[in-house]
Amino acid sequence: MSVSSLEQIQSILSDHHAILAQDYDVVRIGIFGSWARNEATQDSDIDILVVFGKTPGFFKFLELEEQLAQWLGRPVDLVTPGALKPRIGRRILREVVMV
Repeated sequence: MSVSSLEQIQSILSDHHAILAQDYDVVRIGIFGSWARNEATQDSDIDILVVFGKTPGFFKFLELEEQLAQWLGRPVDLVTPGALKPRIGRRILREVVMV
């Protein structure tokens, strides 16, 4: 099943909070981009900002991205605050909807 609203995304992420924290050391997670701005289309991926307690290795990061895509039924673009370029990062941090 593919999500079709910001509320569904928030609900699924909330439902998996324990797994995110325990298996991936996720401290905070939020949605930005077209879904946060109510501009998503049927083809939109889901942009997710994640804050880790301890930064995972590359493969663990990819595993989380794939897990999120499976739960949400759509491609996911996963980023950390440290990976954001200053100009676009400020805009993303203003629009992000934290879960």
